[in-house]
Amino acid sequence: MTPQGGPLIIPGRQQSLWGDKLKKSQRLRRVTGIALAAALGSAGLVAVATPAAYAATPSDEVAKLPISSFGAMVVDDAHERVYVTEGNMSGSGASAVLVYNFEGQRVGSLATDQPASGMALSADGATLHVSQSNSILAFDTATQARTGAANTPYNVTCGREVAVAGGKTWFTETPYTGGSYCDRPDNVALLYGVSGTSSVNTGWNSEGRLKIESGPGAPDRLVMGQAGANNAANAFVATFDASGANLVRGPQRRFADAEGKGALDLKDLAQSADGKRIAVADAAYGTRLLDASDLADAPVGYQPLPTGAKASAVAFSGDGKYVARGADASGSVSDLLIQPADPADGTTTMEFAFEGELDGSRVVPRGLDWSKDGSRLFAVTTDGYGHWLHIIQPPAAQHDSRFTGTLSTTPAKPVVGEPLGIRGKLELDGPAPAEPVKVEAVRKDADGTTDVAAAKVAADGSFTVLDVPDRLGDATYTLRFLGDVTHRPAEDVTVTVDVAKAPTAIELTAPAEATRAGGVEITGKLTGQGRALPSGISLKVIRTDRFGTTGELTSASVAADGTFKVRDLPSKRGRTVYAVSYEGDALHEGSSAEATVRVIS
Repeated sequence: MTPQGGPLIIPGRQQSLWGDKLKKSQRLRRVTGIALAAALGSAGLVAVATPAAYAATPSDEVAKLPISSFGAMVVDDAHERVYVTEGNMSGSGASAVLVYNFEGQRVGSLATDQPASGMALSADGATLHVSQSNSILAFDTATQARTGAANTPYNVTCGREVAVAGGKTWFTETPYTGGSYCDRPDNVALLYGVSGTSSVNTGWNSEGRLKIESGPGAPDRLVMGQAGANNAANAFVATFDASGANLVRGPQRRFADAEGKGALDLKDLAQSADGKRIAVADAAYGTRLLDASDLADAPVGYQPLPTGAKASAVAFSGDGKYVARGADASGSVSDLLIQPADPADGTTTMEFAFEGELDGSRVVPRGLDWSKDGSRLFAVTTDGYGHWLHIIQPPAAQHDSRFTGTLSTTPAKPVVGEPLGIRGKLELDGPAPAEPVKVEAVRKDADGTTDVAAAKVAADGSFTVLDVPDRLGDATYTLRFLGDVTHRPAEDVTVTVDVAKAPTAIELTAPAEATRAGGVEITGKLTGQGRALPSGISLKVIRTDRFGTTGELTSASVAADGTFKVRDLPSKRGRTVYAVSYEGDALHEGSSAEATVRVIS
């Protein structure tokens, strides 16, 4: 990029619906718990589970886009329209900008002479600027009529970025034709402005591709970033003051370290609603959050994207509350995250994975935009062949929630292998939930952390979490309510229990009298709670006669059903006591029982 005042040069360049039918579906399999719990879901749209997750069945609205590639998307709040271009880099001839309403229904189109690519809305929302191969068109957003055109310096099919800043229209230029040339890393990349029906070269140029962005929080600022350059290039982000007749460059930044590592792989740019922050979707890093005044890293950044996800898009809601981060990820790895725009806000992030054949499998680069009031997020997804427009509605209001009272357990003394109930109460402010909410739980013991089945919360706020502990010793249960569509998460609560061995019991059936000649036969049964008793158990048998003489008899073998027999030929007459005992095992306590028999002859 060569400025008029000072060089900003890339190293090595000069130095070396099926139609548009609206679809609604409730086949959402799982949704993470959040205070942002957006009303989302569709066939194949999966909200990815975090260690504790809130299950729900929210919905989004989805339209199949009749395009084979994606160019740009613009949201017109005043008229509740969404404009989408195909951005076909190898096509030619008449085309159109697709027009949808905020419910995802196609309501019209804007005719263009050549395939349309970049778009931008004027600051007052009255004019939509659309790039086609040989000009920048202007359309009245109220009447949808074309009102003018400005010639471009080249007639190309590589597509352009368009932005409005400082009351003027700006566009990028890659002077090549033919799709195979458009993404060459050594392309010349230029920046132009529109003046009347002509274009004006700003003198700023680079290589690869340029992306530009503006925003209402800083209407005179134009943000530009380099994308698609040589892998060895240390790509930049720069800002410009567009308030005067000429662009004046402000801060600029490159990201590679001294060893050349960490270079930017730019996919999208966004400015926060207040203009103080710039977010960068960097496929090599994630979502970078920069201070707009100097492009230094913000004091607190966003958490990393899920492993395997590469950043593809980023957008701030117009009300300043939310940020949406899109990604290119496979399978159930998250493709979309919605969270508070302030990274210091610890509210749980909502994560979603697009993995259905009716919804796309990833968010396209620059495929996110919000309505001005933050009531809707518009996302374009693709599976590499088709494209879909999702209209997602985060909640308008959030209310507090809390656990009250103390947690109690039943039984009071839990044992290994037996059900344990943890009872508590959850209070929810604001309106009652449309569907029962759930309390999640995890158990931490010597074996690590284990998820416990979620418990539904009754209308009075009561709930019972059920678990079957499988290890002796302390077990700490952490209970969580991660929020729903209208409620913020509650502060976690914990309870620790001492899990003991399961009890056993021996039952004996013996005759009241017996003879020395006939002998004594005692039957019995060994039972145990919790886990099944081990096989091959032998019980200890002690006989005590009326003189107090004791003797250990042959042990009694326990059958698979717990039954056993004791046989004896007593040598003394009179009262004889038989004591049968089980010493216990690793998971069961021992037990014993006695039977008294009178030997009469």
